[in-house]
Amino acid sequence: MSKLNELKSHLKRGKVYRRKHLDQWSKSVDRDLKTLVKDGTLQKIAPGMYLYPELSSFGPTPANEEELVRKYLDDNRFLVLSPNLYNRLGVGTTQLYNTRVVYNNKRHGEVIFGNRKFSFQRKPHFPNKVTPEYLAVDLVNNLDKLAEDKQDVLKRLSNKLSSFDMKNLKKAISAYGSAKTKKIFASMLMEGGYQHAY
Repeated sequence: MSKLNELKSHLKRGKVYRRKHLDQWSKSVDRDLKTLVKDGTLQKIAPGMYLYPELSSFGPTPANEEELVRKYLDDNRFLVLSPNLYNRLGVGTTQLYNTRVVYNNKRHGEVIFGNRKFSFQRKPHFPNKVTPEYLAVDLVNNLDKLAEDKQDVLKRLSNKLSSFDMKNLKKAISAYGSAKTKKIFASMLMEGGYQHAY
């Protein structure tokens, strides 16, 4: 078996690889990667990152988002979300955003993989999954970045407080809310007749 074929034998479809993880199977990894990209086996999706795509009847399929982010960060600790998720809360946000936000402990800045844009934001604390309560806190944290009327969004959110699990909401405010967000929720909870200690 040639060295190039030996490298190919370790590749699995749908997986994203970093150059540094492939040099264990090749003594000329840069040359081999160049050959594999040229013959269409691999797709270069970012500097030092390659996809061995799954094939469908329409051709190669893009990388799974979680797989892409995991390989880029070289870490399992991250949370991917889109500002479009705020629209699920029913508080008047309707804008559609093309960026995915990745909360993580390692990297900060915008990165484009193929035609997908990711905004990596380093944060000390974030949950393992998105809940409605966390989403509400994240929305208020990012209020200044929204295109909608901020006061209208806050008014609608205040009117929807009863639809949240109050215990989980207070936990999310305490763990993930900025100082400004905590003040906003304290005011909302007081107006709604809720105990606002968190």
